[in-house]
Amino acid sequence: MSLKDQITEDMKTAMRAKDSERLLTIRMLLAAMKQKEVDERIVLDDVAVVAIVDKLIKQRKDSIAAFELAARQDLADKEKAEMAVLQGYLPERMSAEETLAAVKAIVAELGAAGPGDMGKVMGVVKTRLAGKADMGQVSAAVKAALAG
Repeated sequence: MSLKDQITEDMKTAMRAKDSERLLTIRMLLAAMKQKEVDERIVLDDVAVVAIVDKLIKQRKDSIAAFELAARQDLADKEKAEMAVLQGYLPERMSAEETLAAVKAIVAELGAAGPGDMGKVMGVVKTRLAGKADMGQVSAAVKAALAG
């Protein structure tokens, strides 16, 4: 079963269970997926769905930071609940050590050296590690690999 089908099934389950919080989050995710399909006239595969989930989680993290700064814990808690639902659709993430090892292998493969090659390395790394590793962690690993 594809990730897209799984999300649709989870929406039906949430509807039957009358789990309104989960249902709202899943509908928001499905709307973002549909928007991407319509805008780009494509059918999303699992990698594209994971990229959308990643984007939505990043938005939630940014919102949580802003809400906590503004002392709006009620809104921060709502965003945290949404983020927890979204994280259920991400595949198992690579550890920091695994990410660094994968990045070092790609840097060696490309023969990249120095900060000037960051764009070239990130292009390859994004395609190979998309959905498998946290991109913030990946960026830091690329910087470390190119500096050292």
